[in-house]
Amino acid sequence: MSIVIGGMIGLGKTSVADLLNGYFRSKGIDSKVFYETVDDNPILPLYYELTPEELDAKRIPFLLQLFFLNKRFKTVKECVSWHEPLYTIQDRSIYEDWYFAYVNKKLGRISELEFRIYEDLADNMMEELDELPKKAPELMVYLKGSFDTVIDRIMSRGRSFEINPELKEYYFEVWKGYDEWVFKHYNASEVLVIDMDVIDVINRPEDAARVCREVDNKLNEILFTKTHTG
Repeated sequence: MSIVIGGMIGLGKTSVADLLNGYFRSKGIDSKVFYETVDDNPILPLYYELTPEELDAKRIPFLLQLFFLNKRFKTVKECVSWHEPLYTIQDRSIYEDWYFAYVNKKLGRISELEFRIYEDLADNMMEELDELPKKAPELMVYLKGSFDTVIDRIMSRGRSFEINPELKEYYFEVWKGYDEWVFKHYNASEVLVIDMDVIDVINRPEDAARVCREVDNKLNEILFTKTHTG
């Protein structure tokens, strides 16, 4: 079974991925998390720290989207070729990359030409993935929250390059269209929504247990449907 954790920046994708990984292993199920690249990403800090003029001159947003697309493409191939775990968990998916590129185009950070190049490259990658078995996930766990919750979580985790007040406009642009993208455009798998306005998997064990239970129940439902529909 393949799971992707999706959702807005700061809402706890890595924490939920680690939580589910530990839960599956506690049940004797082999699982592996494929993490979103942050610490070894040389472009991400520049994206948050440079002025708009510097971002434009260096074409940093376009380079960042290409970096993420390439890394995510490799991750999907690793998930497909990884034979040991019964469950793979991706900390964000290749499908969401298009949405982030789209937001950057709306904000004028990526040009129309760059966006067309990005889409062509993404389409070519997806065509290659279509040749692989089990390339699509069975489930997206979508972490959903209010904008206030997003900002609170971003500030509380304290990554220096993320807490510049000038970034609030960017966060809002990403946040305000995320639900629409998930519910109207994402079709690679079923979606399980987790309300992060009321869920805190780090500080409340009962919330952590609830998330694990909901994901487990949904996966069993998906497996049952597959088994009985061929």
